[in-house]
Amino acid sequence: MRRMALLLACLPLAAQPARAQTERPGFSDTPLLPGEPWRVHDSARPYPARVDPGSTAGAAPADAVPLFDGRSQAAWRGKTGPWMLADGALTVPPRAKGAPSNDLVSVQGFGDVQLHLEFRIPPADGTSGQDRGNSGVWFMQRYEVQILDGVDNPTYADGMVGSLYGQAPPLVNAALPKGEWQSYDIVFERPRFAADGKLLTPAFATVFLNGVLVQNRRPFLGTTIWRKLATYTPHADRLPIMLQDHSSPVSFRNIWVRELPESRGDTK
Repeated sequence: MRRMALLLACLPLAAQPARAQTERPGFSDTPLLPGEPWRVHDSARPYPARVDPGSTAGAAPADAVPLFDGRSQAAWRGKTGPWMLADGALTVPPRAKGAPSNDLVSVQGFGDVQLHLEFRIPPADGTSGQDRGNSGVWFMQRYEVQILDGVDNPTYADGMVGSLYGQAPPLVNAALPKGEWQSYDIVFERPRFAADGKLLTPAFATVFLNGVLVQNRRPFLGTTIWRKLATYTPHADRLPIMLQDHSSPVSFRNIWVRELPESRGDTK
């Protein structure tokens, strides 16, 4: 018997019996995890699916939903028309004073998502504060993560780039100078409502600006609104993402999302 074990140990893995290749380490006599059908170190617990990451930083992984790849804006609808498309970027088009905003709205609706996009603030045009490079990423067309020139551009803290507009300033200012491409990586968790419309859990945002954490699972107080306290109104579980037209020619590229599982163990 000992001789057989030694022979098996010397064989290449492919030549060993199938049982040796399929055994999984773990335990079946450990405590059950709270709220889970699995035990601590459970040998039967399924492995996560394999997802190939992007080949470079910011590139879409294999399970991403591409929203803009530099060639087509078919995944979007402008409220009054398409945005300008040139050199692999979408740019907010000019509009006459008093004309309605031409926000760009995704054709597809989403709930919980990981979003990546890159944006560029235009060169200085004599404006300042909230007029300089103003745009925003609106999840479910309700919850805004602000875009604005964040270098030498004083404004109110909860309206600067990286803020949950009107609600929470960023932890730090990680903005790059205007004219440079910057990136947002955002995990958005939608709010949960009971059947009677009562809010069960708020929306949350975890935000990285240029690779720096600026919002750490921060709850939204409600729908983004100017100069008022935000509140919640019940809405559908899946709604579009919106890029804001605030009369500034902000550009966007490399936009993709990953839809996240709808279950949420943490309801705090």
